[in-house]
Amino acid sequence: MTIKIGILGLGGIGAAHAQALAALADSGTEVSLEAFSGSARSAAGFGWPDARRLTADELIADQSIDVLTVCSPSAFHAEHTSAALCAGKHVVVEKPMALTTTDAERVRDQASAAGLVVSPVAQRRFEPLNIELKAAIASGQLGRVVLGETFVHWHRSDDYYAEADWRTDADGGGGSLMNQGLHNADLLCWLLGGATAVAGHTATLGHDIAAEDTAVAALRFANGALGVIATTTATGVGEPSELSIWTTTGSARITQSGISQWDFPTAPRPTESEVPASGASDPRAIGIAGHVAQWADVLGALTTGTEPMITADDGVATVAVLDGIYRSAAGGRTVDVGMISAAES
Repeated sequence: MTIKIGILGLGGIGAAHAQALAALADSGTEVSLEAFSGSARSAAGFGWPDARRLTADELIADQSIDVLTVCSPSAFHAEHTSAALCAGKHVVVEKPMALTTTDAERVRDQASAAGLVVSPVAQRRFEPLNIELKAAIASGQLGRVVLGETFVHWHRSDDYYAEADWRTDADGGGGSLMNQGLHNADLLCWLLGGATAVAGHTATLGHDIAAEDTAVAALRFANGALGVIATTTATGVGEPSELSIWTTTGSARITQSGISQWDFPTAPRPTESEVPASGASDPRAIGIAGHVAQWADVLGALTTGTEPMITADDGVATVAVLDGIYRSAAGGRTVDVGMISAAES
């Protein structure tokens, strides 16, 4: 049976989803992009000449669509996901799933009550190198993890911010942490088993925008390890993001070019395969391999009636960390990310 998809927001990231779905269809997967919204251009250039252009409301209500892909501006992700669930659709939602923990939990609970799938995009978890690193950490063969770090030193021009108002908005998810840093923050927390507390600072140092363009945070993980997240879009020249793990037996540094350091006498160096292009200086440079992998996982789960690898619970956990960092920066205190309540929203 062919699974029918709709893309809400055929912009830059929506186009990546259309291309990923076309790649899967070309390889024999029974999937079809039926309709899209939010763009004056046709989906034909992305492999779908017969896809219909609809308004967002028409797309959400269209009963021919099985799965809605939410690629609207970040501030609308929770609202559009909730509306799609009300219309009986499964949802693949771009990062972030929501801007607040309260909204993310509401979406998760709504999906659970309706028996529908919500899979937030976290494509870096599907990279073979990261899967192998996760297994090595979980097995204990790298020793006890003591510190995890991730740095996103990217460049975004004033023209980039001028292209879309939401990118400049502190309440729209446009800051360097929520918009550029989320995937690395998600990856670090996934590798180390989840964060329990965060403390952060944010600043706007290189652009005339309301959102932060620089953020730093300290984290405590459930396994007792500590962590650091630093993001910025204010650098003159962007560099590929990096992630480092330090344990009682050695250390590793992973960039978007592969492994730059592997110093574990107790474990072999993971196999390195082709890695996705970096969006350090140009968001359009990021490839679709991760989206292809996540879509293959989601479609397989829907076909077999199992859970996808990335669930709504995963989306809640990541939003809670970033939401907690913003709360900490605003209130000058450490935030327990397991205890953020609606009363604090």
